[in-house]
Amino acid sequence: MSAEFEPVIGLEVHVQLATATKLFCACPADGAGKAANANICPVCTGQPGALPVLNRRAAELAFTAALALGGKIPARSVFARKNYFYPDLPKGYQISQYEEPFCAGGSVALPGGRAVRLTRIHLEEDAGKLLHGVGSEKLAHSLVDLNRAGVPLIEIVTEPDLRSAEEAADFLAALKAVLQYCGVSRCDMEKGELRCDANISVRPAGSRTLGTRAEVKNLNSFRFVGDALDYEFRRQCAVLAEGGRVVQETRLWDADAGVTEGMRGKEEAHDYRYFPDPDLPPLAAAPELLERLRIGLPELPAARRARFSAALGLSDYDAQVLTADRSLADYFEAALESAAGEAPEAPRAALAKALSNWVQSEMLARGGAEACPVPPARLAGLIGLMLKGTISGRIAKEIFPRMWDTGKAPAELVAELGMTQVSDAEQVAAWVAEAAAENPKAAADLRAGLEKAAGALVGAVMRKSQGRANPALVQRLIKERIR
Repeated sequence: MSAEFEPVIGLEVHVQLATATKLFCACPADGAGKAANANICPVCTGQPGALPVLNRRAAELAFTAALALGGKIPARSVFARKNYFYPDLPKGYQISQYEEPFCAGGSVALPGGRAVRLTRIHLEEDAGKLLHGVGSEKLAHSLVDLNRAGVPLIEIVTEPDLRSAEEAADFLAALKAVLQYCGVSRCDMEKGELRCDANISVRPAGSRTLGTRAEVKNLNSFRFVGDALDYEFRRQCAVLAEGGRVVQETRLWDADAGVTEGMRGKEEAHDYRYFPDPDLPPLAAAPELLERLRIGLPELPAARRARFSAALGLSDYDAQVLTADRSLADYFEAALESAAGEAPEAPRAALAKALSNWVQSEMLARGGAEACPVPPARLAGLIGLMLKGTISGRIAKEIFPRMWDTGKAPAELVAELGMTQVSDAEQVAAWVAEAAAENPKAAADLRAGLEKAAGALVGAVMRKSQGRANPALVQRLIKERIR
């Protein structure tokens, strides 16, 4: 980043709503794995005489998003026609909202607490998808797949409150978590269910005047957002440093080349010739519906994160990781309740920390809560065996993958494999004596006061016991018998 200039960033985030059907027709909204143009009808392909009918579920999910993000929902909003011509837009216009959207304001909290203001949220239909150079000969032509045409979206528009690519990525992660918690969207970026257009300008550091912005279109991963904004900031800084002028335009991100490229001049609102859609009545937000949706909101990520830190003593980092995904947070809490039953004498904070470590180090590495075949109660049982001293942490790490692969309970696997922790003092003392005899230098170093030498002896004992020796007892006996 240049010290002379600072970036000013605003985002336009397109989120596919988790409905079964499209926004204005009964075609399936999920086209994954379907043949091109399999999910289409006269309405979503803009045939003459076909009339749109609003998907009630889409409206409810849109209102839920507005409530979760703290926006204001007016008594009515209006659908508008956004006119432009492109092959993937079969009607020649997109049904969207402009002057009277269904939500104004709201905010998203970044890690650390700073809020990014939202300008508006509006409902709209998606366009189709162009497939360029399709065919065995890679001819210079494009084909259109309209499976996505008419898929329900909300567009979330921020104020220009972001000041770095890292903040933009943090914002998207926080927004994604809220929407997933509420069931508004799956936010699967690989399927295009969350996409982002980023507006960025630069200005002299400390200035309050906004510069000329460029828009980078259709960024579908957090990494692409960060990389594109970093590049575009450097590009605009170089233009200004050389005495040039930044042009207001729409640009595309080339991930392979690592550059943005000019696409077209940036349209303004008047270029789209918005006017109210005569085929759709205003969308009324019934107070009783909004109250039902408000009551049904779950505990949101920020509140859950604060509770994990305050009530369970988890670090801010641990709480952030555990609450970033609702299924992970739900799994963690279910396992914690079971663990409290397995080891009622253990402090709840100790149980929470032990489970947090396991969830982050073992479960996330294998795909997370949704992919985990180990029920929360069985992970709690494994933690309980550790806390009771039945098995060591090292044994637990060997047992967990077997639980994942076989579906067996931890106690069953421990018995089957003969991996119970050995806490018999005489047996462990014998292993310590053998380890000292086989590692005379380490034993001599330890007697001479070199504390690091104890690690070599502990390792030797654990190898002799195949990981079954009680680690605390090993360390105590090494101290008593050798030091």
